[in-house]
Amino acid sequence: MANTIFLVDDDPVVRDVTAEYLQMRGFTVTKLPSARALQERLRTERPQVVVLDIMMPELDGLSALRILRESGDDLPVIMLTARNEIVDRVMGLEFGADDYLGKPFDPGELAARIRSILRRHSIATLTGAPESRASFRFGPFELQFHSRELFRGEERIPLRSSEFAFLKVFVNHAMTTLSRERIIEIVYGENGRYSNRSLDVAIWRLRRLIETDPSEPRYLQTVWGHGYVFVPDGEVGYAEQFGE
Repeated sequence: MANTIFLVDDDPVVRDVTAEYLQMRGFTVTKLPSARALQERLRTERPQVVVLDIMMPELDGLSALRILRESGDDLPVIMLTARNEIVDRVMGLEFGADDYLGKPFDPGELAARIRSILRRHSIATLTGAPESRASFRFGPFELQFHSRELFRGEERIPLRSSEFAFLKVFVNHAMTTLSRERIIEIVYGENGRYSNRSLDVAIWRLRRLIETDPSEPRYLQTVWGHGYVFVPDGEVGYAEQFGE
């Protein structure tokens, strides 16, 4: 069913008010009172997006998200946090959240975030489709295009559809400086104007996957004032020669 949402929050008022608003805007909403209820429901039904509160008893939203991602599930998730603290947002992104929204929130903004994620996920899945081509090696890594998998030696590093799509763009344009606008255009096409935030998240996640020190990247380097460059051999400071 199109535009199906699982709304997970232990506050019945938030669930009811938010669900009513989303339903009026064309979404099909299943209201769930806990992360445990989400886990049970996912065994028999799969939505397009999960809206997941962080602060819940027994099993909190961050833990539920971590379990979901560790199982290899790429289901898009928007996190809700009453505190709106930086640590919650960072942990949510680290565990694989697609977006976050602080409480109290405007239901209209939530609806817009959901639609944006649906667009991004659909287009990134197409961009990151499997290909029958030789694997690409850089440093200790091997990117397999036919299976959409990344390996460090024998260790398999799980990649989400969007992460594979962005990494493939950089591999295909190795040693070439790509502007933010160009990267978004390649991955998202005409919808790119909505996706600046997703690029920041994608770069952040990829660096955590492939860099020894994400704050001093060797493979995915920043060319200040111009964009990013992928350096397969990890030459330290390669991007500096192109900076302003």
